[in-house]
Amino acid sequence: MAKRDYYEVLGVGKNASAEEIKKAYRKVAIQYHPDKNPGNKEAEDKFKEAAEAYEVLSNPEKKAQYDRFGHARPGQGGFGGGSMNMDDIFSQFGDIFGGGSPFDSFFGGSGGRSRQRKGSNLRIKLKLTLDEIANGVEKKIKVNRLVQAEGVSYKTCQTCGGQGQVRKVVNTMLGQMVSTTTCPTCGGSGQILDKRPPGVDSSGLVSKEDMITVKIPAGVSDGMQLAMSGKGNDAPGGGVPGDLLILIEEQEDKHLKRDGNNLIYDLHISFIDAAMGTQVEVPSIGGKVRVKIDPGTQSGKILRLRGKGVRDVNGYGTGDQLIYVNVWTPRKLSADEKAKLESLRNSPNFQPNPDENEKGFFERMKEYFH
Repeated sequence: MAKRDYYEVLGVGKNASAEEIKKAYRKVAIQYHPDKNPGNKEAEDKFKEAAEAYEVLSNPEKKAQYDRFGHARPGQGGFGGGSMNMDDIFSQFGDIFGGGSPFDSFFGGSGGRSRQRKGSNLRIKLKLTLDEIANGVEKKIKVNRLVQAEGVSYKTCQTCGGQGQVRKVVNTMLGQMVSTTTCPTCGGSGQILDKRPPGVDSSGLVSKEDMITVKIPAGVSDGMQLAMSGKGNDAPGGGVPGDLLILIEEQEDKHLKRDGNNLIYDLHISFIDAAMGTQVEVPSIGGKVRVKIDPGTQSGKILRLRGKGVRDVNGYGTGDQLIYVNVWTPRKLSADEKAKLESLRNSPNFQPNPDENEKGFFERMKEYFH
C-alpha cells in the first residue's frame, strides 16, 4: 500500500510553519494515542504514521529533501519510519509538549513504558569530486566518538527509581493534573555514575577514534545530508547510540559544471574550425571524448552527449553532457590578417543569412531542458 503524503497525514499545507506542523502533530497524536484507543490497531498505525510524518517535517533538512524527492530519501531507500516502534516515538518526540513524554500530561503517564536514552549525533563534512559524485564512492573516514568507557559502573537513580521520569501532581480547578518530566538527576537514563575511572567524563564516556567506511551513492548533491544509524556517540548508561550525519560538499570541477544530473562544458573553437568543421576532444566523466564539429557550426549551438552526465540518486536514469559551442573571435589582427579578411567582407558566404529553421538561443535552451 502506497504511503500517504506527510502533509496530508498531519492535515497541513506545504507552506505550514514549524509551529503549525507541531500543533497539527499534537492534535493527530492525541486523537490516535494508544492510551486513548486501547487495542485499536488502526489507531496505533495512524499514531505511528503521524509520528513518522512529524519526524520528517519537523527537521528542516529532511523536510527539504522530502519536498524535493517525496518518500524516496536520497541514498537511504526512503524516509524510514517503518522501523519506528512505540519506544522510539515516545523517546524521540518527548519534548513536543514541553518535557517528558509528549502525552503524559494528557493521559497521566506513559503507562510503564521504559524510555531508552539515545546518544547524541555526530556531524561531519565530506568533500567529493565530480567523478566521485557521478559514479558513487566508498570512503574511509576517521571519526572521534564518545563511547562507553571500560571500568565504568552505574547504579539506579534514586530520584526516579530507575524510571528516567519524575511525576508531578498539580491541583487545578478541573481536578488533579498529572505531568511527567525527564528526571533532572539522571537525564532520563534511569542510572547515575557509580565508578568513574580516570580520564572518563561525568557521563561515563571516553573519546575514541574510529575508522568508519562510508558508502556514498552516485548522484548526491552539494548540501545533501546522509545518515548512518548508530555511528554517533554512545548514550550514557547504555541505550541507543546516536547517528553519524554526513554533509556532502561538492568540489568544483575545473572544466565541467553541474546542472542537476546534466553536465555542461563550454567549448571554444576558432572561426576557421566553425566554418570548415573539425574534431575536438572534450573532458567528460571517466576521460576525454572526441566530438565532431560540422562545417558551418554557429556559435551557441548545443551538442548533447547522451548518458554522459550524473546518475540520478534515486535511480531514475543518467543525465547528459551538454556542450555549448562558442566561436572565438580574435581580439587583435595583424595587418596581413586584416587584409585577408577584408577581401572576404563582401563575399556572399560571409553575409549573415539565417534560414527559418535556424533556432535562436531561447528556442535551443527550451529544446534541451524541457
